[in-house]
Amino acid sequence: MFMKVKLNRQEIRWIVYDIGNSAFILLVSTILPIYFNSLSSSQGVAQDNYLSYWSYATSISTLAVAVLGPILGTLADYKDQKKKIFLLSALCGALSLACFWIPSTWFSFLVLYIVAKICYSLSLIFYDSMLVDITTDERMDSVSSKGYAWGYIGSCIPFLISLIFVLMYESLGMSINTAMMIAFIINAVWWIVFTLPLAFHYKQKYYIEHQAHPVKDTFVRLYNTLKDARKQKKVFLFLLAFFFFIDGVYTIIDMATAYGTSLGLDTTGLLLALLVTQIVAFPASLIFALLSKKQDTGKLIKICIVAYFCIAVFAIQLDKQWEFWLLAVAVGCFQGGIQALSRSYFAKIIPDNTSGEFFGLFDICGKGASFLGTFLIGFITQLTGKQNLGVAAISIMFLIGLYIFHKVTKME
Repeated sequence: MFMKVKLNRQEIRWIVYDIGNSAFILLVSTILPIYFNSLSSSQGVAQDNYLSYWSYATSISTLAVAVLGPILGTLADYKDQKKKIFLLSALCGALSLACFWIPSTWFSFLVLYIVAKICYSLSLIFYDSMLVDITTDERMDSVSSKGYAWGYIGSCIPFLISLIFVLMYESLGMSINTAMMIAFIINAVWWIVFTLPLAFHYKQKYYIEHQAHPVKDTFVRLYNTLKDARKQKKVFLFLLAFFFFIDGVYTIIDMATAYGTSLGLDTTGLLLALLVTQIVAFPASLIFALLSKKQDTGKLIKICIVAYFCIAVFAIQLDKQWEFWLLAVAVGCFQGGIQALSRSYFAKIIPDNTSGEFFGLFDICGKGASFLGTFLIGFITQLTGKQNLGVAAISIMFLIGLYIFHKVTKME
């Protein structure tokens, strides 16, 4: 497949990291909420509070990244710094994941989860900003889409292996704790192995020369970037639109299993349904890669936003297993497209030598939105006792994002 699409070595190494880190996010979206539910319920946490605590933990991690991301992204733009910071965040995230089996209380587990999620998200800032170094503007949509596509299908391998241990631990003669330990370590090793090719061979093509006072200059440059983003109306409006429409995407990714579990749906069915999401997302992302060569990227992003609005509306009344399966397939059709095309669209409209800074702002909008979405679900659920009302708030944000992004495309 790599040969047919004629990817160069740098593009392949960049795509390979998506295969590695996607294992973590698939685990977070599927097995981890169920594991936390089991841990918390055994310690007397009510079902409604379980969903709220999981939402709050996700919100805290995304808020931390929204603060740290632009600062570290600005530092990463200095010559030869991006790879170092990228590797540090990826390895810390993987090591935290390998230790998930150690905490014995639900609170300490959430703390470790927050640390791992922060490191994972930070690594993606530097990874996304590498796009300008490893490919050309003409190939960005295609390469970005293929990254998500191979990430989706590649993450299924450690997930399936983990699933064997988690679902069949009794038949294998082990405890659930031992099974979970094996699952966490498998996914951590997978993440590390697929990080190394990019870490060893990446060359920072666009950069800023080192300054006498790098920390001070980082904050000065970050301040100037914020001002520049406001002056560059197209960049500013895109970030605003992205803040709203990516909210639903990240919230659905983070909260799907937790939401289904809180509704009392069968956990094995939830896991298999989300595996289907990954499988469907593989060809769907490749299709978007092909469409991006013939169709306007802005138009494709609008289609994805409308589709996600329909998904969010459908999820409001969700209460049956087959409905969750249908939702999983629908998400798989558009998840890779909206993420990949948003990433490449943004990369095309920002300065190449300050990509780290701007992708730090990009991450603020993405993680800030995710913070708002997960917080809304947790808060509204805890306030009303009805999970569906929290999902309703997410659908409105898709409409706001679509309206603003439409204005962005009119500026082209």
